[in-house]
Amino acid sequence: MQYVRLGQSGLKVSRLCLGTMNMGSKEWKPWIFDEKESEPIIRHALDNGVNFIDLADFYSIGAGEEVVCNVLRRIGRRDDMVITTKVGYAMSDDVNAQGHSRKNIFNAIDNSLQRMGMDYVDIYMLHYFDTETPLEETMGALNDIVLAGKARYIGVSTMYTWQLAKILQVCDKNGWARPINMQLQLNCAYREEEREMIPFCMDQGIGVSVFSPLARGILTSDLQSTRNKTDFFTAEMYNDQASRDIAHSVAKVADARGCLPAQVAQAWVLNKREVSSMLVGADTTAQFDSALAALEMQLSAEELYELERNYTPCDLINDYTSGKRIARTARQAMAPFTG
Repeated sequence: MQYVRLGQSGLKVSRLCLGTMNMGSKEWKPWIFDEKESEPIIRHALDNGVNFIDLADFYSIGAGEEVVCNVLRRIGRRDDMVITTKVGYAMSDDVNAQGHSRKNIFNAIDNSLQRMGMDYVDIYMLHYFDTETPLEETMGALNDIVLAGKARYIGVSTMYTWQLAKILQVCDKNGWARPINMQLQLNCAYREEEREMIPFCMDQGIGVSVFSPLARGILTSDLQSTRNKTDFFTAEMYNDQASRDIAHSVAKVADARGCLPAQVAQAWVLNKREVSSMLVGADTTAQFDSALAALEMQLSAEELYELERNYTPCDLINDYTSGKRIARTARQAMAPFTG
């Protein structure tokens, strides 16, 4: 396993991070693994040097934190792990059990720690940018959680670059803890974060952890999984010709190398020096081994050209564009230009 400092912090994390959205309760989603099914994958990750574990209170509405941490307490050593969880998405019908208000953040961290059976989380992350709560309220609450010892660091996820800039400005102005990690979506079929967010994070000393390196599975050349057949987000994000052409290029490079497409797609992410860590949401130990192999794979200039030649710009993928994104195909002409 390879380890890197997360941004300009002193925290060292494995370049592979265990993603756990697929662990928790099948009552939440049909493709979720229960505790017994999750344990072999978690054990395999730890045995192969992973120390970075990604959670969120929203995953299985709390059951994800409980299931994963039950396993971690049995088979791991807490001081050897870097555990992150997130706050923000609705946990119930209560209007205050969501968002980044001081009330919800304080309640959420205590609830998460209780479910996890732990005294602290290493990185407490905003799941998105809450446009309805004053930023000073949110960042002040997170700073207080760090001072209380309930979190060692804070992080952020999935927002516009200008929103991250506002967060840093508020933290610096008040002398509060700054985020050390930005978690964002990046893969061969979605590269928009390379334009502003990633360079900004590099400039500000913020680590970058990447989720969805397989573009929700389309870069594996397999769209028939239970998740993809029941998760409308896959179609919304990647149902365009450009994505299909890119997936075809990934398969061509993999065929020439004699490996699986997933390994090539993961290597494309890991070859980027700006990426601190890549999340691996494996359903099997063999899928995790694909990511391990990708760590050692160096792509040639010719392979990179093939993987990148079909990419075209697209709308950002985040909470604010959900359901409103324009596919990367020409739209029909409208009057008076239909002639």
